[in-house]
Amino acid sequence: MSAVANTMTQARGDVLARALRLHEKSGEAANIRFTQEEIPLRMERDGQVIVRVTAAGVNPSDVKAAMGMMPYAVFPRTPGRDFAGVVVAGPADLIGQEVFGTGGDVGIRRDGSHASHLLLDSGALAPKPANLSAVEAAGIGVPFVTAWEGFRRAGMPKPGETVLIMGANGKVGQAAIQIATLCGARVFGVVRKPEGYRGHANAPVEVLDHSACDVAARVRDLTNGKGADIVYNTVGDPYYAAATAALALKGRQIFIAAVKKIVEFDIFAFYRGRHTYVGIDTLAFTAVESAELLREMVPHFASGKLKPFPIHADFTYRFSAAKEAYMTVIGSSPERVVLVPEE
Repeated sequence: MSAVANTMTQARGDVLARALRLHEKSGEAANIRFTQEEIPLRMERDGQVIVRVTAAGVNPSDVKAAMGMMPYAVFPRTPGRDFAGVVVAGPADLIGQEVFGTGGDVGIRRDGSHASHLLLDSGALAPKPANLSAVEAAGIGVPFVTAWEGFRRAGMPKPGETVLIMGANGKVGQAAIQIATLCGARVFGVVRKPEGYRGHANAPVEVLDHSACDVAARVRDLTNGKGADIVYNTVGDPYYAAATAALALKGRQIFIAAVKKIVEFDIFAFYRGRHTYVGIDTLAFTAVESAELLREMVPHFASGKLKPFPIHADFTYRFSAAKEAYMTVIGSSPERVVLVPEE
């Protein structure tokens, strides 16, 4: 499409997107097969926008949906939940704005961000802070929305409270540590092997090695027997016993994942401890709901108190190398993986 023709179609709200397409579940990650196709996008109602995608994150959920592990993922579709880009069609006051976003519907139940352009409701957009690159903004979505919503539902940490993050070096764990230290809480981060905390924090993080100590006993020892006011359990059942034993009276535990869905639940300890359990599933969030959370975080990213994940050049892939990017993610890469369109 010529530049002149493209400008004319954008004015009408028509754009021909170059998209990665999945036509069937792969079963295994190694069998994921993308095609690149031209998909026409047209705004069908007021309040819609078309975003030219400049970068798109790759999440474990993107890979799992491609494999067929999510029964509500539709085929064929364009995958990809997280994005950053520029509005090229829509309300006049939005044209040219740099934006970012994510969603549990985008790339799962409808076409997503692993394309040159993306059709969305305008409410699905958050303004990209000027101090962030598009690649950095594209890496924020799922981890930070998950971490923020967990705390929002459980009650934001307060100065003087103790927060225990199970899975400190995972991306949601790192986001949760950033938010908890931003709020002034004392933070313990649990890792599964001898290593330090790899992410940004707004205050010191006390790291506990799950393989070398009794985490619950150590937390109680370091808090004069009180325990943790909030446990953010990013892993689920492998840390369930330790996380529950570490909870203070009236403590809250946040869950976002599980390896095995069944655990031994001590009802007596639960009600005697007056505990609260909070479950978070951002796959149930629309892009509009996710953008509401991102907009709450934008001032903190703009101030530098929240920081995007570093995006290394070796983990930035062209769309033509999407299969390699997906394999990197499913291989439990410690780095954030981002796709960028072909030049």
